[in-house]
Amino acid sequence: MRILIVDDCRATALHISEVLNQAGFPDSIAVHDFEQAMQALNDSRKTEIPIDLIIMDISLPGTDGIAATLTIKSQYEFEDTPVIIVTAHDDEAYLDRAFAAGASDYIIKPPSKIELRARIRSALQLKREMAKRRQREQELQTLAYKLEKMTNLDGLTGLANRRCFDDTLVKEWVRNGRQDVPMALIMIDIDHFKSYNDTLGHVDGDTCLCAVAAAIKNAVHRPGDMVARYGGEEFVVILPDTDCRGASAVAETIHANLAQSGIRHPQSSVSCAVTVSIGVASCVPACETTPENLLHAADRALYQAKQQGRNRTKSMTLRGPDSLRQ
Repeated sequence: MRILIVDDCRATALHISEVLNQAGFPDSIAVHDFEQAMQALNDSRKTEIPIDLIIMDISLPGTDGIAATLTIKSQYEFEDTPVIIVTAHDDEAYLDRAFAAGASDYIIKPPSKIELRARIRSALQLKREMAKRRQREQELQTLAYKLEKMTNLDGLTGLANRRCFDDTLVKEWVRNGRQDVPMALIMIDIDHFKSYNDTLGHVDGDTCLCAVAAAIKNAVHRPGDMVARYGGEEFVVILPDTDCRGASAVAETIHANLAQSGIRHPQSSVSCAVTVSIGVASCVPACETTPENLLHAADRALYQAKQQGRNRTKSMTLRGPDSLRQ
């Protein structure tokens, strides 16, 4: 424990140091004005050897202990460092100002050994309790962050889940509409996935889902883009500030990534490897359309890709709530 004594009376500072040494706190630093106190605090920050307690005289040359306490407490590194004010009188107005500035306790001069030891131990115990509370708060914040991530992620693939997708789609719809730029949505379905599961089993099916998820994710590179598992063997990609042509290019990259993966599919009527059908839809969000309109358009394009032989991409541009242009 390091204790900083700030007192312009050298005799008082020496007396406090001796009491601290007798009480089992030999590591104390005595300075005699506010500038020296700040230098000692800054040195402790640089050396990463903290000062655990400050004993501050209320009367200092050039300033007073109350103003000094206020300055020290305004700095983040020292806001939890307890300050005990040493004063020659117990005027309520002075004490009220001291506590308002951040002091945790006070001692009347000349300090008795018993009272000084008791108040120091009390202040240090308070600091330990505050450190434990802060650590606990940090642990709770970390836990809350992990829980939030868990509620937004698909447990199998690690992609965003349906809930996260729904929230993000609405947010991006509003943002892109405000900026009057197009956004695109890609819907992806694994071709003949039921027969894959029936033939190879659900363990291999889960491995296949993860591999397809990786192929999709590797086709998307911008920070604002989002890949999500929509449900079962379906995936979706939100592409802000992207038109139909740009989204179709991403779709072709997905096809290429998956072909390169070469995941065997013994029961597919399309290919000997796993393939996907993709529907692309885009629009500039407007008052007369909704995110659901964009979702339905992508779903309709996906249906057409399946109807026309699978392992392909079909696209649509949404012009209005009832107008789709292929």
